[in-house]
Amino acid sequence: MKPLPALILAAGRGERMRPLTDRRPKPLLPVHGKPLIEWQLEALARDGVREVVINTAWLEEQFPAALGDGARWGLRVRYSMEGRDFGGALETAGGIVHALPLLQSDTFWVVAGDAWMPDFRFDARGVTPVTAGGDLGHLWLVPNPPHHPAGDFGLDAGGRVRPRDAAGVIGRYTYSTVGLFQSALVQGLRDGERAALRPCLEAAIAQGRLGGSVYTGRWVDVGTPQRWEDLQDRR
Repeated sequence: MKPLPALILAAGRGERMRPLTDRRPKPLLPVHGKPLIEWQLEALARDGVREVVINTAWLEEQFPAALGDGARWGLRVRYSMEGRDFGGALETAGGIVHALPLLQSDTFWVVAGDAWMPDFRFDARGVTPVTAGGDLGHLWLVPNPPHHPAGDFGLDAGGRVRPRDAAGVIGRYTYSTVGLFQSALVQGLRDGERAALRPCLEAAIAQGRLGGSVYTGRWVDVGTPQRWEDLQDRR
C-alpha cells in the first residue's frame, strides 16, 4: 500500500515543562543529543513514510529553523502554523482539521511530538478496518504509567476501544499519543475552531468504530521536567 502521511503534534505551550519551555518548544528539547521530535521523524522515515506535517504555535519559528524541509531524513516536512494563522494552538482535533489540506489524505498517522517511543513501527498494513474506511481510527495504548494509574480507555477482547469502565473491558490502558485516523473522525469541526480530540474519540467509540492495540515497547510521555531528566539516562 502507498505510504500514509503523518501529522506530528507540536503546537502546545508545555506549561508543566516550564521553565524549560519558556524559550524552546518542548518537542525541540534534546533527548540523547537530538531534539525529541527527531526521534519521530527518524522512525517515520525508517518505516517508509515520506510526507510529514508538523503543527506549530508556541515559538513556532524555531521548528523550520531546526528541522528544515525534512530532506536530511528523506522526508518532505511542511508546517501547519496555527500561531501565524490563528494566534495560538487549536488543540488536537482543531489542529488536525487545519492540517488536512497539507496532509492530502483521508487516512493518516497522528503522533505527539513530545512522546519518546523509538521502538514503535509505523506500519498500517495490519490496521485494515481503518485503511479500508470502516473504522474512524485506531489507537495504540500502553500499560498505565505511575503518573496515570487509572488509564484513559478500556479495550475489549475484540480489539475495540471502549469507555474505561464499560462492561466487557479486559484491560484499561493509557493512550500512547499515536493513532491512525480517518479525516471523518473530525468531520463537522470548522477550520480555526479550537477543539479537543477526546470528544471525537468518544463519538467514534459510541459508534463502535474505534479500534485499539497494546504497545509494550519503550515509551515516555515527556510531560514534566523530572520525566525529561530521567529520560536522559534511559536507553
